[in-house]
Amino acid sequence: MLVEFNVLPETSRIWIYQANRSFTEEEIEEIKEKLKNFIQQWTAHGSNLEASYEIRYKRFIILALNQNVHSASGCSIDASVHFIQQLEKDYKIDLLDKMNVSYRQGDFIAYKPLKDFKKMAKQNAVSKNTIVFNNLVTNIHEYQNYWEVPARDSWHSRFMN
Repeated sequence: MLVEFNVLPETSRIWIYQANRSFTEEEIEEIKEKLKNFIQQWTAHGSNLEASYEIRYKRFIILALNQNVHSASGCSIDASVHFIQQLEKDYKIDLLDKMNVSYRQGDFIAYKPLKDFKKMAKQNAVSKNTIVFNNLVTNIHEYQNYWEVPARDSWHSRFMN
């Protein structure tokens, strides 16, 4: 069951998928429709799941699930991963590679392989103050408070001088 993102409780589980490029406006509209259709049919053991989504900065898909209503099952998580894999094929994008880092360069969202980000940190091209996207957050509260943070406040800090 699709609900508005802002009505989900802070404890709702989230999954963040970062794209290796920005979506076009046309792609965003198509992806929104596909997300709506997927969520309306998303179930766990035959029960509808109360869920929502956001697309942020033309680059991140955030899928949220109210686990107070029904928890995700292995099958429902598999279904969501298959859905994301289909988006990857449809739009020739990478959404599932966790070995990449997104960070802010002014108003621009940069995307680098982790090995390149590590090199940049050693060269002081990025710092503890660089705003990074911590895609490891697990619920809406963490997403709202700890997703877009200075590198010093994230797992990225281990690479900083």
